[in-house]
Amino acid sequence: MLTLQDIVDGQPIDKGWSGDQKYRVTDRDGCAHLLRISPVNKYEHRKNIDILLRKLDDIPMCVPQGFGTCEQGVYTFFSWIDGEDTEAVLPQMSPEEAYRLGVQAGRILQRIHSIPAPSDLPSWEERFGKKIDAKIQKYRECPLHFAGDAAVIGFVEAHRALLAGRPQCFQHGDYHVGNMMIGQNQLYIIDFDRFDYGDPWEEFNRIVWCAQLSPAFAAGRIDGYFDGAPPEDFFALLALYISVNTLSSLPWAIPFGQQEVDTMLAQARQILQWYDDMQTVIPSWYRQYKGI
Repeated sequence: MLTLQDIVDGQPIDKGWSGDQKYRVTDRDGCAHLLRISPVNKYEHRKNIDILLRKLDDIPMCVPQGFGTCEQGVYTFFSWIDGEDTEAVLPQMSPEEAYRLGVQAGRILQRIHSIPAPSDLPSWEERFGKKIDAKIQKYRECPLHFAGDAAVIGFVEAHRALLAGRPQCFQHGDYHVGNMMIGQNQLYIIDFDRFDYGDPWEEFNRIVWCAQLSPAFAAGRIDGYFDGAPPEDFFALLALYISVNTLSSLPWAIPFGQQEVDTMLAQARQILQWYDDMQTVIPSWYRQYKGI
């Protein structure tokens, strides 16, 4: 296992939303690694990530290589990925190439979801039902709103019964193109910092970012996960999860400034277009790519 004493050089990385310090570091043998330093109050969180990722050592990702404490807080070492951000590469790909890469993303997610949730968790219906109530309340209290919000809230309330009986598993927590890299024609998954447990299908709630960049990639991600066409009830639940995220996006964005607010308002408009003002459950980008 790597320790801070093994490092001879490092350069800071200014990316991400976590607030952690990140560095590309080099050890005595000249090998590169990712070093992440978190506040000391994240010790248990970082420890749990380290344990869980070691159960997923057969998927392409930043592999944990060392964990401990230092004066600055909690440090974690990961393998360094020599590659490019998927967000930068996807727009240059043909739809066929993007779809194949999306299939890779779906199959990797399938493996991530093979880790079961703790058996003592409350039901998903109870857990996510509370989230729905809280997010609707925060949206209604928010000083900003988007056109068409009544249709989104109405869809959520009309479909929340779909949560009953849903299974729960380990989740990456922020699974979209922004947390993926491409190297040597292989997709790699990074940043499990928002890991959680919940309905495996909720993990598709951020597919919005994928579909905006490449509908072909997003369609491939769904088909790869299900090894073909998804079950009939998948799209209704996907629309529910995307709707809930859309409602929470504005209250989230306000502290980050007008640019983020504008991004979320534009995204809400686009989502309403995809779902024909919530009159359909299969988004237009999937229907168009699949010819249905």
